[in-house]
Amino acid sequence: MHNKSRNLKHSKIANNLMSYIYDNIEIDIDINELSDNLDINKFHLHRIFKKETGTNIYETIRNIRLQKASNLLISNSNSTITEIANMCGYSHHTSFIRAFKKRFYQTPKYWRNGGFLEYSNTIFNNENKIYKTDIDFSKLKQGLVKVNPRMAYYKRQNGYNSDFKQIWEEMTAWIFTNNIIEYQKIAIYHDNPTITALNECNYVACVIPKDKNIILINNNLPQLEIQECLCITFEIEGTTDDILMLIKWVYEKWLPNNCYEKITIPPYLIFDEDFISNKKTLIKGTYHIPVKYI
Repeated sequence: MHNKSRNLKHSKIANNLMSYIYDNIEIDIDINELSDNLDINKFHLHRIFKKETGTNIYETIRNIRLQKASNLLISNSNSTITEIANMCGYSHHTSFIRAFKKRFYQTPKYWRNGGFLEYSNTIFNNENKIYKTDIDFSKLKQGLVKVNPRMAYYKRQNGYNSDFKQIWEEMTAWIFTNNIIEYQKIAIYHDNPTITALNECNYVACVIPKDKNIILINNNLPQLEIQECLCITFEIEGTTDDILMLIKWVYEKWLPNNCYEKITIPPYLIFDEDFISNKKTLIKGTYHIPVKYI
């Protein structure tokens, strides 16, 4: 029992730290200050995070910054490379270029001018992955919404697998255990799978009980905030591949040709129905892309 309690505590610490990194990627993240706020020895914090995630904190921060930047360079055609670097926590242009080239083997300028397609092809070739879709995304019902902040319980998964079934089965079991009748299911897609290997993509399965005052029988899951933002939305029904192709289309086609730019808050899908029990194995919901008007 003691080991289980300790493991749950360590898992929450690592997840809370990961969420903090994602939420504050544009600023200089001070681990010393963070460990003081969490009342955890800095070296102990590093050990917990490495054990839970498999990577060290500084490596994770660097990878998240560069993944964010690689997407923004594709989608935000009206922002300069320096502006994108600043959005992702790089205060010096030269350090950003150096880090980006080390990670993607291209300069940010070359990447923005089409080099990302070359890199994407290497991702596909390494995974022997062929994305297929019959959906004309330009004809999807589109909307614009102001999203209010709300807290979600969640589980994090490394990798976009074929159907995300296991993680959602676990979340559904948590819902039943806590007798939650009304709730929202949300999937957060932190990464663009066409420029990030599928097994490296960060996926988060979230549940938001509609009753904010509900007393939980099992409160072992960590919480994160779905942040307030402006979102472009697309209603979609399709397979996992359709969703991944929609992500690609939004970054590469829709955003660069419209009067919006992507911000660092990750896109997410709000499900219309429980796709886990859907015999057609189709996902139905509304894809949200946090943006700013330019």
